[in-house]
Amino acid sequence: MQVLTPDSETESENHSHLSDLEFRRLELPEALLKGIEAAGFSRCTPIQAKTLPIALEGRDVAGQAQTGTGKTAAFLIALFCQLERHASESERRPGPRALILAPTRELAVQIHADAVELGKFLPYRLGLAFGGTDYDKQRQHLAEGVDILIGTPGRTIDFQKQKVFTFRHVEVLVLDEADRMFDLGFIKDIRYVLRRLPEANRRLNLLFSATLSHRVLELAYEHMNDPELIRIEPDKMTVDRVRQSIYFPSNEEKIPLLVSLLRKMDARRTMVFVNTRREADRLQAYLEHNGIHARAISGDVPQNKRLRMLKEFVAGDLPVLIGTDVASRGLHVPDVSHVINYDLPQDAEDYVHRIGRTARAGASGDAISFGCEQYAVSLPDIEAFIGRRIPVERIEPESLAQIDRPPRRPPKHGPRSKGGGTRSGDGKPRRRRDQRPNR
Repeated sequence: MQVLTPDSETESENHSHLSDLEFRRLELPEALLKGIEAAGFSRCTPIQAKTLPIALEGRDVAGQAQTGTGKTAAFLIALFCQLERHASESERRPGPRALILAPTRELAVQIHADAVELGKFLPYRLGLAFGGTDYDKQRQHLAEGVDILIGTPGRTIDFQKQKVFTFRHVEVLVLDEADRMFDLGFIKDIRYVLRRLPEANRRLNLLFSATLSHRVLELAYEHMNDPELIRIEPDKMTVDRVRQSIYFPSNEEKIPLLVSLLRKMDARRTMVFVNTRREADRLQAYLEHNGIHARAISGDVPQNKRLRMLKEFVAGDLPVLIGTDVASRGLHVPDVSHVINYDLPQDAEDYVHRIGRTARAGASGDAISFGCEQYAVSLPDIEAFIGRRIPVERIEPESLAQIDRPPRRPPKHGPRSKGGGTRSGDGKPRRRRDQRPNR
């Protein structure tokens, strides 16, 4: 559970990350308050303090907040309160009563885990709908009836079209990471769902996004009931808590430098960001071959393996996780010690999103960037965006690790024959189409 900030020693250390508003002052249902306190939390983060009083009055909210600022708890608490308020009216209606849409499978799973934690003393049944695995298991569970459905757009619509459930009685709609929904091409699916829900003034609508861009606001005003816009700007606060540095390696020095740094810091829970999925896979091969346990997370990895990978990373058994911005967006990972921008992002905002992963819930952390020949051009925009120069670290050539190149994967169809054809599985040359005799 990483959506709130604990009221223990950590809370006093990170006082500036919290507001003065206590959850007890919000007049929450006792069972929900019991769940919040059982998780060890007492005070709201800024996004919770600004959005909860509005949402608890039954008014719609469009909130701008990055992951790690407490937005998940903000919408879950508002959702639970709304369901509690209308519990007697909805007992006999088929579910779901609340729908939460998220852009990625991992985010849906993590929202579900947070909902279980916060709602442990509440009677609501939760369901998950996401692609990649457990199709029949998910279908059967949802067919039995759930109060709160958390899912990705594609699988959710799939089940709805099969009449596994209906959207007609949804009382609360949550769109999480709305800007990423656009980036991943889900906007048509989102509009499909919105057109099948009760009218906007008959439900509570909560939208959260890292940026309230024009396209996100257009979606909010079109399908919500005059939402209140709440903007939390954590950028400077995030940047101030992170110790930043940058190296300027040649392209040939990047992998030796990365291996040297990972060995020196004895990497634990380190996230390495690259700009392409192909580079993530290449980097995994190099790190593994040189004695550093690392895994690349991408959409091509089967869902069970992705979830197992994240579980190992959180537990500290997987010290290095490699990913792109798209693959890693929305992952709630606590206690990340280092973020390494192996490739500088081409968007300055992505730089802040990345380094903020090591400054979650008021913590501090380290962010190391490589300004290589290909991506150093992004640095001026990044420094202008964060309002400061990033300290430069020198590369000592003698300190760079000696790298063993991983073996190349054999071609799919075996080695080429001397005659230019490929060899078949039994080693015999395979004739090309133009060499085959006429029939």
